[in-house]
Amino acid sequence: MQNIFLKSTLVAAAALVCASGALAQEQVVKIGHSGPLSGPNTFAGRDNDNGVRLAIEDLNARKINVGGKTLKFELVSEDDQCDAKAGVAVAQKFVDSGVRYVMGPYCSGVTIPSSRVYDGGGTMVSTVGTNPKITQAGYKNLFRIVASDVQAGANMATYAANVLKAKKVGVIDDRTAFGQGLADEFSKEAQKLGMTVVGREFTTDKATDFMAILTNLKAKQPEAIFYGGYAPQAAPMARQMKQLGLNAKLLGGDTLCSPEMIKLGGDAVDNVVYCAYAGTLVEKDPAAQAFHDKFKKRFGQNPDVYGPFYYDQTMNIGEAMQKSGSIDPAKVGAYMHQHAYKGVMGEYAYDDKGNRVKAPVVVMTFEAGKAKPLASY
Repeated sequence: MQNIFLKSTLVAAAALVCASGALAQEQVVKIGHSGPLSGPNTFAGRDNDNGVRLAIEDLNARKINVGGKTLKFELVSEDDQCDAKAGVAVAQKFVDSGVRYVMGPYCSGVTIPSSRVYDGGGTMVSTVGTNPKITQAGYKNLFRIVASDVQAGANMATYAANVLKAKKVGVIDDRTAFGQGLADEFSKEAQKLGMTVVGREFTTDKATDFMAILTNLKAKQPEAIFYGGYAPQAAPMARQMKQLGLNAKLLGGDTLCSPEMIKLGGDAVDNVVYCAYAGTLVEKDPAAQAFHDKFKKRFGQNPDVYGPFYYDQTMNIGEAMQKSGSIDPAKVGAYMHQHAYKGVMGEYAYDDKGNRVKAPVVVMTFEAGKAKPLASY
């Protein structure tokens, strides 16, 4: 009986040693996601979250080895509500808990203050925040993974002048860092191109009634109105333009390229809304189409605007870890600055400030409830 007990003990001990050895060969890497998981922009936050989640699943399937250990990527998501105060709290939570890679924030107004916290904690940030101030702060390990307001705003102004032949334009922004920054860049380029800004109106990112400001602009007869803001406001704005008989195009940045525009705006959006999409055309790129199909199969819905970019950058980070032989954000970031990455949304190469170099921009509209590409820049 004693021999049997001793044998059992030895077997159990051996199993424990084997298990400990297996665990010792695994290195957990946490990838944080900061975005609006509640509120009017929840659709975007969930889409971004899905993009990171899918990438993490693909990276784990590759069993990347760094320093003799297999990396196990884990997603940690937090709701920043597109609110600066909440976003800073999320940033501090991530830094305190040892999260050294963060995808997001989504909103520029959150990215600007929280980036200081991330930089102080040695955390890499990959954001779709487009306000130019984000990359002007000098943070070494911050990457903007899409076109900036300067690119998107200028390209929409060029399209308005050269293709729509607009002479008079109205401008509205939602007073957020994103919306105001984008509207400012459009206005500057519009004036350079000889267009007249006949009115500048303001709203908020919580508003739903735009009748007063649209009535003011209607009296000035603009051929186009540029809106710096998000889809949950732009869609009802398009409906109210139709109700007022305001015969003008509604222009905006990539947030207006979201399928949410059709859900909220219906037929008022068709051939009225024009947006600057910062990515590759899915229909014309086999890799992008394959990703689109894979995403839909995994989550039961099509990707929105930014999900594919979050996927790409997460995959970029994983590959940079493998090729640099490190999970240290400073070394991984240095590698990413020196080497371009080909993703489903084009090539990702960054300048010394973290701006994406030659970020593609496609002007799109909606027709019969579907996005329709018009011009590439």
